[in-house]
Order: sequence, then C-alpha cells, then structure tokens
Amino acid sequence: MASSSSSDPSVRRDVAVRKQNNGPPVKFLVPLVYAPILPLIRIALRRNPVVRDRLFTAVLAGAFAHGFYLVTDIYDVESK
Repeated sequence: MASSSSSDPSVRRDVAVRKQNNGPPVKFLVPLVYAPILPLIRIALRRNPVVRDRLFTAVLAGAFAHGFYLVTDIYDVESK
C-alpha cells in the first residue's frame, strides 16, 4: 500500500509544482555583462571612431531596451 502512494502521478506533479528556482533571475544579471562592455568599446576602438560610436550606440540602445523590458514587466505584474 505504501508504494502505491509514492507512484501516484498526482503526488509527483505536486512536488514539481512546489519546487522553486532558487537561482538568481538571469534577466536582472544581464547588466553585469553589458556594463563592462561599454567602456571596453571606447578603449579598444579608439583609433576607429566611426565603428566605435556605432557599436557604442547599438549596445547602449540594447541596454535601454532591456531596461524598458524589465520595467514594463514589473508594471505588468503589479497591474494583475
């Protein structure tokens, strides 16, 4: 009898639902990746200002887009 309750699929599903992700949320750690890239772009491409400025602008636009995504995601969760 005891083995029948442990093999019950509904019990396994409940355990899977209760298990939470204890790791850090990756979407909040992304700035730790692209933040050091910005000054490295300025330093590494010092001799090629056209490429430097375009790449810097693209990375900065991506950073702002990511921040906008995070803020709208937070507001969306709060509105529900």
